[in-house]
Amino acid sequence: MRTVVVTDPPRADAETVDALAAHGVATVHEAMGRTGYLGPGIRPVHLGSRIGGTAVTVLSWPGDNLMIHIAVEQCRPGDVLVVTTTSPSTDGMFGELFATALQHRGVRGLVINAGVRDVAELHAMGFPVWSAAVSAQGTVKATPGAVNVPVSIAGQPIHPGDAILADDDGVVCVPREDVPAVLEAAEARAAKEAATRAAFRRGELGLDRYGLRDRLPAMGIEYVTWS
Repeated sequence: MRTVVVTDPPRADAETVDALAAHGVATVHEAMGRTGYLGPGIRPVHLGSRIGGTAVTVLSWPGDNLMIHIAVEQCRPGDVLVVTTTSPSTDGMFGELFATALQHRGVRGLVINAGVRDVAELHAMGFPVWSAAVSAQGTVKATPGAVNVPVSIAGQPIHPGDAILADDDGVVCVPREDVPAVLEAAEARAAKEAATRAAFRRGELGLDRYGLRDRLPAMGIEYVTWS
């Protein structure tokens, strides 16, 4: 691994990312063809937040948060800090002090494939976090890693400047160059869902709305009367 800090990577357009985030993680994930999801292992520490921002990526060694300290300087307003480790770790690599520094710089939240702590303080200060674990276990500041290099969480590649969307359903990454097209697809899907919602409120069944009823016999599903 090259121990490097890459400065000023290109970022997805902020207004487009904000518009994309308004649709929510599940809708965007579906609009992308069910790609980009960071998996069920990355969960919100507190429910009720929905954010969108551009990725500043961190690759750290397990139990070592040196590179997070370095990454803070590279963050701009509208960014989301994305942290992973060179091998699995659940140590509490991030807490209230880091969040204070990031809030000052206009960072919208943290996604980390490791542990966080100071959960009550993070909640009180309104700093959104999605993590793989909550742990009081402390860390060191000793081993070089990298900032703003491509990383991966749950097999999903994340590049600096990609759009990161996060809410109660989890986290999705949209490649920077795909953001405009994905926004268009998400808007179309949201309109389709609105029409379906209205149909369900009128009493229409999903069996008919989705054209499923005529397919049931071919699946071997039959209706029989209780006797």
